[in-house]
Amino acid sequence: MKINVIIVDKKGKEPLYAPLIEHYKKIAKPFAKVEVIEVFDKEIARAHDISPDAAQKSYTKALEKYLGSGYNVALDPSSKEVDSHNFADLLKDKSEVNLYIGGAYGFESAFLNKCNKAISFGKITLSHKLVKVVLLEQIFRGLAINHNHPYHK
Repeated sequence: MKINVIIVDKKGKEPLYAPLIEHYKKIAKPFAKVEVIEVFDKEIARAHDISPDAAQKSYTKALEKYLGSGYNVALDPSSKEVDSHNFADLLKDKSEVNLYIGGAYGFESAFLNKCNKAISFGKITLSHKLVKVVLLEQIFRGLAINHNHPYHK
């Protein structure tokens, strides 16, 4: 199984979160190959200076190329909240899952409509770096649930 976490965020190793991200990728290896793909370009940076709508459109343009394969799930705070078991079900029986974290202005509805599913981890706002760690922990937790691993208990 392959799981791609595709995030609109500037590339770089954040010294606080990078070890946690690598930890969850490593412990998930027996169940899935987890890759983090950070997407941020000049077009996104310029769009941020124009308007929230322009920013959302630039996110869609940058992320569309990843929609061609796998099961696509967007993290969107206005979508239905899931618990860890619901999240595990999203991973079950899939060969490839793409999980999207939007930019500062979230996703436009056009992008959400192209995804198979949109989910929320709750109504609180988290930084991109922190939500990436939370998502990776939930990926491992979901894989553990699906493989009867004791981590979830």
